[in-house]
Amino acid sequence: MWKKLTIYTFITALMFAAAGCVTAADKDKAEEESFDAYEMLNLFGEIMERTKASYVEEVTDQKLVESAINGMLSSLDPHSSFLDTKSYKYLTEQTRGKFGGLGIEVTMENGVVKVVSPIDDTPAFRAGLKPGDYIISLDGKPVIGMTLNEAVEKMRGKPGTKIKLTVRRANEKAFDVVLKREEIKIQSVKHSIKDKDIAYVRISSFNEESDVSIKTAYEKMQKETKNGIKGLILDVRNNPGGLLDQAVAISDLFLNEGEIVSTRSRNEEDTLKYNATEGDITNGLPIVVMINDGSASASEIVAGALQDHKRAVVLGEKSFGKGSVQSVVPFGKYGAIRLTTARYYTPSGRSIQAKGIEPDILVKPAKLEELDNGGISISEAELKNALKNDNLDNGDDKSKAADKDDDYKKDYQLLRAVDTIKALSIYNK
Repeated sequence: MWKKLTIYTFITALMFAAAGCVTAADKDKAEEESFDAYEMLNLFGEIMERTKASYVEEVTDQKLVESAINGMLSSLDPHSSFLDTKSYKYLTEQTRGKFGGLGIEVTMENGVVKVVSPIDDTPAFRAGLKPGDYIISLDGKPVIGMTLNEAVEKMRGKPGTKIKLTVRRANEKAFDVVLKREEIKIQSVKHSIKDKDIAYVRISSFNEESDVSIKTAYEKMQKETKNGIKGLILDVRNNPGGLLDQAVAISDLFLNEGEIVSTRSRNEEDTLKYNATEGDITNGLPIVVMINDGSASASEIVAGALQDHKRAVVLGEKSFGKGSVQSVVPFGKYGAIRLTTARYYTPSGRSIQAKGIEPDILVKPAKLEELDNGGISISEAELKNALKNDNLDNGDDKSKAADKDDDYKKDYQLLRAVDTIKALSIYNK
């Protein structure tokens, strides 16, 4: 437990930090502001001592100080926060693609937890949670009053244990869903071939070496196609983001030159620009990037970069709009802070923040059904004594029908993406 002397040492250190921010140009104003800061820091110490002495239950110095720091950071924006040692460990595990919990990316909005995106093949995904859902209580305890870290901590737990979430969805009554915690092992990149010659890559999150996985997957699909690949679909729907360097590296796989993204902080001299290097693994083949309202952060960087360079057609729905940069600063045995330090900008200078990426082709989720024509449709082949086509391979139509992916009936957006690749490949010829 921290001693009283330590508390005042901490406060004194903050005072000197405040005094050190004074510049010569604003000396008079800064002195006035620093005087106010001294008073408020003294007030903080007094309130802390009063709380320790009079609160209805005993509370530690560490809890009070950590809560004060987290309150300071979380009041700035939804993505800045204090990470105690356990939360910092969870964050590190998540970027490495393995952690325990429900498999859900969340943020805090209006005092409740908002779902950014469920992660593929996790309890949250299988339970049908959607981007934009609000989690209003956990095991019957209201979320209002909790910090984001506290809510996340409550959702995590030993694999096999259960938790009840009360969820509110737009235009629907609140409902309960019980999830069983699992050890979440994220396979961030999956791939398959659609319609024999269209490469499909699903990116569920941007973890370490996602770019290497994509390159390997593409090379593998090239070998599996008889007549070569016609185009590529990058699916980043419900992808909550991840590592910035991976967003840059993945964009670079398909660009030969030019800016990918820039980050601009409060100080102009701290602006960083990330540029592409020569080498497009597809050699200029058509690309479609699929996005939706669960595509955030790094997903938006990739979509925005390829869209601005006219390198890909972006298809789907407007993305989430998280265009801010968080820096994680470790503080030794005390954990770390996650602080918003800059904004993302696409190559054309667009800010992603609170705006998102608008798709080139707007496609809402829909259910595909064949219309019943009542059996009155007749083709030439069905007429009596119709001539046969001497070039027709009897098994050809059957093989094409068998090759059709049944998922198209469930995923109308994917069907439209495949059709777009086909159209672009014909046009390019």
